[in-house]
Amino acid sequence: MAILVTGGAGFIGSHTTVELLNAGKEIVMIDDFSNSKMEAVENVKKITGKDFKFYEINYLDREKLEKVFEENKIDSVINFAGFKAVGESVKEPLKYYYNNISGAIVLLQTMQKYGVKKFVFSSSATVYGDPETVPITETSKVGGTTNPYGTTKLYIEQILKDIYKADNSWDICILRYFNPVGAHSSGLIGEEPQGIPNNLMPYIVRVASGELEQLSVFGNDYNTHDGTGVRDYIHVVDLAIGHVKAIEKLDKENSGLYIYNLGTGKGYSVLDMVHAFESATGKTVNYKIAPRRTGDIATCFADPTKAKEELGWEAKKTLEDMCRDSWNYIEKQMS
Repeated sequence: MAILVTGGAGFIGSHTTVELLNAGKEIVMIDDFSNSKMEAVENVKKITGKDFKFYEINYLDREKLEKVFEENKIDSVINFAGFKAVGESVKEPLKYYYNNISGAIVLLQTMQKYGVKKFVFSSSATVYGDPETVPITETSKVGGTTNPYGTTKLYIEQILKDIYKADNSWDICILRYFNPVGAHSSGLIGEEPQGIPNNLMPYIVRVASGELEQLSVFGNDYNTHDGTGVRDYIHVVDLAIGHVKAIEKLDKENSGLYIYNLGTGKGYSVLDMVHAFESATGKTVNYKIAPRRTGDIATCFADPTKAKEELGWEAKKTLEDMCRDSWNYIEKQMS
């Protein structure tokens, strides 16, 4: 039986596919390359030495998606096919609501049609909105999302809760990511945004490489130790291993709905990240202070205790690992 990985050529999808294959799982991958490249699929095969079936389709295409289920024995699904850029979601909310929510509904309806009821959802810490307290636990209040990207994650979580309420034979795991960074140590896969990067680390490395002139630090008047926004940065390989643990939990359970924070439990500011990157790589990152961005909050970091206790998972990689692996990936692309 195979795990269907939607959006599997993307940043988190490709790293998770590597960890699934390394753990001996069979996978089927779909991606439409709207924010990824075919090279990632080939490089996953190169890293693992394993082959798998791949379909170039958009998960909104019901007919093609059904063909994937008809041609393969799929037993569970991990969904990475959502768009993920906070700033873009503020500018283009309809694009985000259509792709993320409608796509999830088509996927879940197709699963239902084919009797597949194990689902791991790629959610986000953005569902907590501007948190009342930190660190954030899974019982912290959700809602009050500050951008359409976060709202799509919140709505899909509610859809999943309603599905489980209506039919508790489903086995659902919602993983709320904090801020994924880094790359595979091979340098073969990493974060490869189309156009200008939206996330901090890919921007930092492109400034360090000379591809971009300078980093804009959005806001230095937040209530944090240096005035810049504080986030919980987690190495993408640690995050990927969290998905393997989630699938293994669903394989053990008959049914249930589970929610876990995947973070390190430590908060670092934007300037902390800049200085850590410079220290780890010896490169200089030119930056300027810019106005706050709409939808950004001051501080957000996880309490990852529940994932440790119930999944046997915890983040192992350091801030230095995150910086070094991010730079290694870019150096490999430039060489």
